[in-house]
Amino acid sequence: MPMEKKSYTFDEIKQKMVNYCVYQDRCHAEVEQKMRDFLLIPEAKDEIFLYLMKENYLNEERFTRSYIRGKFYIKQWGRNKIRMNLKQKGINEKLISNSMDEIYEEDYEKTLAKLYQNYFSTQKGLKDYQKKSKTIRHLMSKGYEYDVILEVFNNQDIQS
Repeated sequence: MPMEKKSYTFDEIKQKMVNYCVYQDRCHAEVEQKMRDFLLIPEAKDEIFLYLMKENYLNEERFTRSYIRGKFYIKQWGRNKIRMNLKQKGINEKLISNSMDEIYEEDYEKTLAKLYQNYFSTQKGLKDYQKKSKTIRHLMSKGYEYDVILEVFNNQDIQS
């Protein structure tokens, strides 16, 4: 038997959207997607959107800054991967660029150096140049920039 969708009043939906935004910072696209579940008329959607923004439950800049911090400091993603994922969420380039200052350059280089060391040291049975190219590919897949990776490589070679 197909399950019936429970219908909610406008105020209940509005409260559900507030709770959704309070639980964790959201971008407009995520809120838009969530509202599709409720089959609202466009005017009701607009009213809820305006309310969420006016009451500061929905703030694209706060979301972007929080997302950048989380993905870098917790998941250790590089700037390229973070930028690409934010673009997929519909965040504009200017906001992304202005928010990248959430990642301190010193932390970025330290994290990259640590990731380099950890990955490079796990490569067994390969020649040094193979380890190096495999490590570069790994770091690029995590979103780090090629020139920054090379800089770290050169610094590591000097210290070795």
